[in-house]
Amino acid sequence: MAKLPAAGVVDADGHVLEPADLWEHYLEARYRDRGIVLRVNGEGLEYLEVGGAPLTILSPGALGMLGAMGDEDAAISPDRRYMEVMPPGACDPGARLAWLDDHGLDAAVLYPTLGIIWEAAVPDAELATALARAYNRWLADFCRGSGGRLVGVAHLCLADVELATAELERAVADGLRGAFMAPFTWTRVPHGDPYYDPLWAAAERMGVPIGIHPSYEPEWADTVDRFPGMGRPGTYGAAGQFMRNMAAREGVQQAFASFFAYGALERFPRLRLGVLESGAGWIGAFLDRLDTLMGDTMLRRIAPLTSPAGECFARQCWISCDPDERAAPLIIDHVGAGSFVWATDYPHPDHPSTWRSSLAAFVEPLQARTAERVLGGNARELYGVTA
Repeated sequence: MAKLPAAGVVDADGHVLEPADLWEHYLEARYRDRGIVLRVNGEGLEYLEVGGAPLTILSPGALGMLGAMGDEDAAISPDRRYMEVMPPGACDPGARLAWLDDHGLDAAVLYPTLGIIWEAAVPDAELATALARAYNRWLADFCRGSGGRLVGVAHLCLADVELATAELERAVADGLRGAFMAPFTWTRVPHGDPYYDPLWAAAERMGVPIGIHPSYEPEWADTVDRFPGMGRPGTYGAAGQFMRNMAAREGVQQAFASFFAYGALERFPRLRLGVLESGAGWIGAFLDRLDTLMGDTMLRRIAPLTSPAGECFARQCWISCDPDERAAPLIIDHVGAGSFVWATDYPHPDHPSTWRSSLAAFVEPLQARTAERVLGGNARELYGVTA
């Protein structure tokens, strides 16, 4: 059976912490007065300002916890300063490469931190795209001198499909290897709806993968807000935070399901679509349910798919595993070994720092060839990693 190898391992979902002055340097001048700025309130607590107003979906003093993987005390300390406690490689590419070396990783696919927070407070499509574009430009520069070991993934905002499509094309031309989107859309149009077809057509044409990544969400989209205010700052306290973290995958699952519900994957059979940071043990039951609904119930009469959902998934979808999952290894071969990658989530505090020992246990029950694909082969194919 498999063992953790000394080479070939790729982290398919690590994170950067964007520097506080990113939007000052990379945002076009005409948007700069509505950019993202780090401020300190009268109580000495840091907060973000977006569009000239405080970002209220993140509590003052919470910025410093965003890079606190493995440091539980720091993760709950409001006195921790965002830029003063940056973990290794969070916003320095040379330090990130050294971190990869220290942890036996060949490469890392990189996603934002502030970028999965602020979009939930910016319904203005033009401004949101400009803010994302500034981050994407910074990330391309961050990765540019890494010899292909740091793989940047563009942030796309779906409030306007034409703007999102143009930004995908620009970002890929600038060196980014794919894109991700939040599980909500300000249009309130589901991701798989034909409205977004120009974007999926562009991704298919360019051969780049698109992932759905959990994010903060507007109150109307938050799945736990069936209990009014659950998880909002100052409401329900620790129980609300716990509920929001546990429910983060639900929005991702709904967005992902819309690609089957609207037949988008059959309209774009070369589109590579992924599910990130939502666990993977559920995907077997999810696909079984889809196949049953669309094959053995009355819903087959309206089902938009002509091939079984499991076949469609194996052909063009992928999902990221957490190293500490215990059920996921048992379903990988059943679903298809070519559809799984793994991720550290470094340096976020809602995942443990013990990921390397967990990853060794994760691959132990796998056949060697399956482990090779999950640990790095699939990510290399998805993103064209050659390092």
